Amino acid sequence: MKFGKYLVEKQRPEWSEQYVDYKALKDLIKESAAEEATAGVQNFSPRTTSLTVQRAADKRDSAEERFFQKLEAEVEKCGGFTARLVGELRERLKQLQGRVRAGADEAQRAELLEEAKSIGDQFLQLEKYVNLNYMGFHKILKKHDKMLPHSPCRQFYISHLHNQPWVQGNYSDLLVALSTVYSDLRGDAAAGQADEAAEGIVRSTTKYWVRMSDVSTVKHHILQHLPVYQYNKEGFSGDAQLINSVYLDNSSLELYHGRLDKRPNAIALRIRWYGPDEPSEVFVERKTHKETWKGDESLKERFSLREDQVLMYLDGDLPEEAIQQEMRLAGAPEEEVLRVSALFCEAQRTVDAKQLKPMVRTQYQRTAFQIPFDATVRINLDTNVCMIKENPEEGPTTASAGRWYRDPSLPVHRTEITRFPHACLELKLSLAEGEAPPEWVADLVDSGLLTEVHKFSKFLHGTAALFPDMVQAVPYWVDDESVRASMLMSAPEQPTVVDPSARDQQETIGHKPRKRLGEGSDDEEIEELRQPLLRQSSSLVGRARKHIAWTCHGSIPTVPNLGVPTLLSCRRWFSKPPMQPRPSSQLPTGEPPRRIEPKTFFANERTFLSWLHMAVTIGSISAALLGFSGSSKADPGAGRNMIEFIACILLPVAILMCGYALLVFIWRGEQIRDKAATLYDDRRGPLGLAAIIVAALSLIFLVAFADLIQLVRHHGDTPTPSPAPGPAAALAGGAGQAAAEAAAATAWSLLGMRAS
Repeated sequence: MKFGKYLVEKQRPEWSEQYVDYKALKDLIKESAAEEATAGVQNFSPRTTSLTVQRAADKRDSAEERFFQKLEAEVEKCGGFTARLVGELRERLKQLQGRVRAGADEAQRAELLEEAKSIGDQFLQLEKYVNLNYMGFHKILKKHDKMLPHSPCRQFYISHLHNQPWVQGNYSDLLVALSTVYSDLRGDAAAGQADEAAEGIVRSTTKYWVRMSDVSTVKHHILQHLPVYQYNKEGFSGDAQLINSVYLDNSSLELYHGRLDKRPNAIALRIRWYGPDEPSEVFVERKTHKETWKGDESLKERFSLREDQVLMYLDGDLPEEAIQQEMRLAGAPEEEVLRVSALFCEAQRTVDAKQLKPMVRTQYQRTAFQIPFDATVRINLDTNVCMIKENPEEGPTTASAGRWYRDPSLPVHRTEITRFPHACLELKLSLAEGEAPPEWVADLVDSGLLTEVHKFSKFLHGTAALFPDMVQAVPYWVDDESVRASMLMSAPEQPTVVDPSARDQQETIGHKPRKRLGEGSDDEEIEELRQPLLRQSSSLVGRARKHIAWTCHGSIPTVPNLGVPTLLSCRRWFSKPPMQPRPSSQLPTGEPPRRIEPKTFFANERTFLSWLHMAVTIGSISAALLGFSGSSKADPGAGRNMIEFIACILLPVAILMCGYALLVFIWRGEQIRDKAATLYDDRRGPLGLAAIIVAALSLIFLVAFADLIQLVRHHGDTPTPSPAPGPAAALAGGAGQAAAEAAAATAWSLLGMRAS
């Protein structure tokens, strides 16, 4: 669909005149192109204009001049309409707050709730209006530069567009006021008195990605049930608070790999402060991973320090007694003093033993939603998420500069920062055992606005994106296409040298440097960002990783490409045939890969051994038949030939089953180790092997039937008495029957595996 038509369809009837006139601007571009074709480019060349000199020749403005006049008028129109509508919303909110404070009965409360919801819906419509017009200006400027390449203006005018008040404006104060109205109407201050230390409370944390275009919609849905929680009024800008967290690690990224592999008791150490100003008070936090499947809960502990104490603490020069004395003077209980003292010493010993230093900083605006004194449902929504290297690539490190965090005056290079393209939502529930979450929470999760990303970590993402030459493994979500553009923006222009011991190494010889985002077309950039989150597809990184794992770890180093044809054949074989789409609740993309428990590997081994059991059964029968046939003293005849024929048919089937079972075992083990969100069932193998066995049995039956017909024709209607069956003949009959029964049992077993 053309954008102009799409813009017209999205217009509200009462706002139809306020949208950018896309068609008029497009017509002016075509007229400018026609003038260029007739008059030439020289009429549009840059020129100096004096305000005191009148143009002597053509006094009529050219089509391109009229285009820019019309474009500027459209920008001013959008700005004026946005400012007017925001003013109306603020006035409506002010009146609504006065009516709420005046008190209302049940009927009036319902009316006030409807008014608040109407204000929120209109705010969301205004945001869509701004985004749609913003995209319209981008599109029309791109079309101008495409049709008039001699006078490009897109780069300049987009900078001008970004500085417009209706684009840069922060209207989050409307959501804060709306949150206060909802909270007063619900009576949160009186109702929120839950006890966090209650027995039988089950605490769960789930993390989601939210598209930036859906952030306001998600906020509006949440604040209808939870108020915006403000820890203090000073560090807030609107509804959000700026948070900086400096994560510590060493040169081998030991803490990163421990958290990535979810090793028991893996820790993360960070120094956090709140607010946009330079830190004055910071919090040293330690997060310890625990095995949830064992019933343990991960721990988060912290204590506060003054900014001037941090560097001494990291160097081991800050004594424990100083903190104890400060806490006792502040009136802290002795239990709290002992707890902080123990954490203080343990974290300081960890910094010294592991030689930890500042590595990565995460920075974001956090909006918290929670009813005061009630921790049943807590939601954190982080926007404008970015990760920064603490030590600049060119310049003094933090240690050499005598600092513990990056100097704000130093410029940040492109490869020293990565901006996350989505907002991050963290949902924390503290419910009694067996209690279901509130209905509005389930509606939010099922709304399609959230995409669950199990165990997502800003620290892991930032380290993987900013230190590609140091990491030995990467989180599974970096394969998602929606984050690819942001990671390419911070990627180095030349491929980096990877440690040979790395598990996720990529071949750099013969590969071209990765393409930067700015080198492609805008349609490609926008299309990358429109890709669905965690779409089920094999990514380039995953294919390269698996290709190298098969080719670089072979036992024949002189022939490195030996396994490539076999690998490609296996990939084509395991690609699933077209099937009827499953319900969305059953798709693997709806359930991100979780921690793999040991029983998963044992289940893969049990499946492998069950296949081997059937293969060994058939192979044993075939080998026994050949052995008895070779040791038989009977003359070669029909019975002995039949034995050898059956054995030669069934023995390759057994060998084929062993080889295929080993191949499937290796393939499933690789998928389990990578925690791939894919289907692990083999849909072709059991059916194929069952078909082979049926064909073998059919062939045995046809040969035996042909021998029987030949025997009848040879003896005619008066058969001669035959001697007693010899050992070979008897063995042929018994062994043939046993082989047939074993083959039939194998076929049924394979069909049972397929059904399961």
